[in-house]
Amino acid sequence: MSASGTQRSDAYAELAQLAGQLIHEIKNHISTLSINLQLLAEDLSPADTPKEHRALQRTLKLQLECQRLADLSNDFLRFAKLRELQLAETDLNQLVDDVVHFYGPSARQANIDIKTFVPPDLPRIRLDRELLKQGMLNLLLNAVQAMPHGGTLTIQASRLEGDEGVELHFIDTGMGMSPEVQQRIFEPFFTTRTGGCGLGLPTLKKIIEAHGGRIQVQSEPGRGTKFSIRLPLSAPVESKA
Repeated sequence: MSASGTQRSDAYAELAQLAGQLIHEIKNHISTLSINLQLLAEDLSPADTPKEHRALQRTLKLQLECQRLADLSNDFLRFAKLRELQLAETDLNQLVDDVVHFYGPSARQANIDIKTFVPPDLPRIRLDRELLKQGMLNLLLNAVQAMPHGGTLTIQASRLEGDEGVELHFIDTGMGMSPEVQQRIFEPFFTTRTGGCGLGLPTLKKIIEAHGGRIQVQSEPGRGTKFSIRLPLSAPVESKA
């Protein structure tokens, strides 16, 4: 890495550290607010008069907003956090099975059928298992949200030619996206979902690129979406997440 590149990396690491410390401080204050709002809600319950009922509803709404702020803080910390990848040889077949098994009950409840086509002879890959699992869960959650009335999510995997790595496809039968939305989905804080924080897909992209891979999206309104992930057999040793 060049001297200028090293300086940019050091500056980014310092900024990320400061941002993390700031978010931790904010979370402490949010926690204090949440505790006091909970106590206030208990004092107001049961609400015997219209005035007490209005006060209780406002208190409960503030509690909900505090929880949303706490969730946003956690999402931001995951996105901004820098650390060395914890690389280990991983069975991608097993990793996909674990993710589907974990998220399966939520998918079934949303009337989503998950189908997997992963060859048993895929090469083992050196990657950060927990980070990639987190990224794949973000994709599953995104697919389920794109199919509010149910549908099918297909997960495919194949080996790239020349032993260059593997490719994963996540294909849903959801609402699809316009070209304008596709251009922005990996931007931090961009979201089309009410209540969304817009950090799930940017976090996924950051995880994939930290492994030396890349992610692409193909979509069409009304015809679903396909995310394609390419991963090398071994991530760069000095990659940061």
